Amino acid sequence: MAMKIRLARGGSKKRPFYSIVAADSRMPRDGRFIEKLGTYNPLLPKDSEERVKMDMERVQYWLDQGAQPTDRISRFLEAAGTKDKVERNNPNKAKPGKKAQERAEEKAAKEAEAAEAAAAATEAPAEAPAEETEEAAVE
Repeated sequence: MAMKIRLARGGSKKRPFYSIVAADSRMPRDGRFIEKLGTYNPLLPKDSEERVKMDMERVQYWLDQGAQPTDRISRFLEAAGTKDKVERNNPNKAKPGKKAQERAEEKAAKEAEAAEAAAAATEAPAEAPAEETEEAAVE
């Protein structure tokens, strides 16, 4: 049996509450599970002790039996100090979305046009008096 330690969602609409369970990976998310190992309440503040509760002995038992924790559960275990921290790499996290990139490109193009116009405006008055002096010299 492919065992997972994962979250099973409970609670009402817009008020999530999760049970930490050991379940067969082929079962539905909120369906049949083997054992309840703890709870997770995301509505509580992050520094609250009541936010994540786990029976660490049973979690360790299931890990020894070969159960694989999901990403969120492994983060809880890292915070509890039972599991070594894993370096995660998400290179796309810092990149803005498509629309934000398009807005940034448009803004950069407008700034470039404004800089060119400003440069042309500063050069044009400097040339105009030179032309006037040439015309005056010809007359």
